[in-house]
Amino acid sequence: MDSFGALHAFVQAADTGGFTEAGRKLGVTASAVSKAVQRLEERLGVQLFHRSTRSITLTEEGVMFLKRCRHILREFEAAETELSQTRQAPQGKLRLSLPSLGSLFVQKIAGFKRLYPQIELELDFTDRIVDVIDEGFDAVIRTGDHADSRLMKRTLGYYRRVIIGSPDYFGDAGIPERPQDLATHPCLIYRFATTGKLDKWPLSDGGKPVHVELLNSAVMNTLDPQICFAENGLGLACVPDLAVRNQLQSGRLVSVLDDYLPTKTQISVMWPTSKHLSPKLRAFVDFAAEHLPG
Repeated sequence: MDSFGALHAFVQAADTGGFTEAGRKLGVTASAVSKAVQRLEERLGVQLFHRSTRSITLTEEGVMFLKRCRHILREFEAAETELSQTRQAPQGKLRLSLPSLGSLFVQKIAGFKRLYPQIELELDFTDRIVDVIDEGFDAVIRTGDHADSRLMKRTLGYYRRVIIGSPDYFGDAGIPERPQDLATHPCLIYRFATTGKLDKWPLSDGGKPVHVELLNSAVMNTLDPQICFAENGLGLACVPDLAVRNQLQSGRLVSVLDDYLPTKTQISVMWPTSKHLSPKLRAFVDFAAEHLPG
């Protein structure tokens, strides 16, 4: 066996606990596996297994070396898969996790599906921070700055929160000029479905947070009802500017106190570092970078 074959032999022997079973899985004799591991030990100058007439067990050095070997073999297999797929059309299941804000992107994601009909999309909308790797997602779209050494990240854009109401509402109730004025206005509040906590409006003045006791007029855990109620003159809502861009441009909604909401929030697509970019994943990452948040 060559050096790479010896690594395979070592890993199989460690996994199966014996040279005979390792040889059976590799399609060679137990003697060939034993000799390959022995040559590997001689080359490294360490003993990888404790041997007895009945079994083999890893030495401390063997345990350390096994971790490295697994990584090497995974990377090689990923490279093989990636190369073999370069000529294939993107296809297969693509599991994506998106925040509730991601519902704004559904039209764009529908465009992605039209471009790649062979990709089977599985979309999960939640404000919970999912464990991408443990829960088996191919990629996630997240808001905010999330550092995770296990994930690669590509920034898609930014959004800002805006406080909005209808022209008729402001005509009747007046326009708040300072954050403190909000205390007398009915507010349409978002409740996080995963935690049950009420959203806090991120008001600040000169870089210092401003807290105002809001008059809760209605509480809801999805974005669309907030916007609908605001358009119907039922109060004020604090929502991402992405969600009301058309309404603001048409004048159906008006934003107030913009100077007190300067913070921009990042939107990113993230995927496992160890996961090779399969055609389906590469297609989505590239599409998201070009079209989202949009």
